[in-house]
Amino acid sequence: MAPIGEIVQQTSGSQVLSRAQARAALVPDCMVEAKRIANTVIAGWHGRRKRGVGENFWQFRPYSEGESLSRIDWRRSARDDHTYVRDREWEAAHTVWLWCDLSPSMMYKSTFGSVSKESRALVLMLALAEILARSGERIGCPGVMEPVSARNAAERLASAIMHAPPASGLPETAMIRGHSDLVLIGDFLDEADLIMSRLSPLARRGLRGHVVEIADPAEESFPYSGRTEFTDPETGEKLVSGRAETIRDDYRRAYLLRREMLGDALRRLGWSFVFHRTDHLASEALVAVHGYLSGMPAGGMVGGRL
Repeated sequence: MAPIGEIVQQTSGSQVLSRAQARAALVPDCMVEAKRIANTVIAGWHGRRKRGVGENFWQFRPYSEGESLSRIDWRRSARDDHTYVRDREWEAAHTVWLWCDLSPSMMYKSTFGSVSKESRALVLMLALAEILARSGERIGCPGVMEPVSARNAAERLASAIMHAPPASGLPETAMIRGHSDLVLIGDFLDEADLIMSRLSPLARRGLRGHVVEIADPAEESFPYSGRTEFTDPETGEKLVSGRAETIRDDYRRAYLLRREMLGDALRRLGWSFVFHRTDHLASEALVAVHGYLSGMPAGGMVGGRL
């Protein structure tokens, strides 16, 4: 729940339209930021491209004795005194489904955060799409975009998000088949048991999951004091505290316990869990998720990772 004045509750049809327009205006800036961040970590991303069976051209290389003559590219060989083979790229593109929560609670931004939770989630998702697309992977978004393997997958995802209808809660995943990776980015403020009731069946279907929790600094520290009115951005429910500072310790205990329970439950599934605050650099969370997707998570705390 957030203090009134720091988040706007969307209720009427006109407000829903206004919300969609605001998101559409936000996405282009997020795409620019995502590309900038992706470029800072792309050198550490090890793609899956290598020589093998496929249809896409990869490179020319000198012919080696014993290879089939049918593989020789005579047109390229005619240019000089060497004989060249036309290699194709090994087609082993993996499907990675990316999703970020765009519900009203993600709009929250306190004076302690550099951006809203929604903005940070969009940047992380689009930056991941950019890096994965450069690595030749297929990128999809549940309920928003079917998987595509294209260099401009991030731009296509951004366009699809701009035109996506309003949604709340975790995405529908019936369309996800096979051994894919699923990256979920949101604030995950529901009870851990409720979230796990949705995610556990996905693990049993063979999906590798990666959950990124986005938090505003104020949500962790609870810096409020005196008479404070809070409102739930999802339901509109209000809570008034005459002396907010008296509930700070209980609030923080419950808030951190929820995160700990969620992280522990995800790890028992074999999924990864990354915690990220909006007053940290987005690249920190991107590197942490990259490590898990690559199967090489870094040790210790990385960008708020638990």
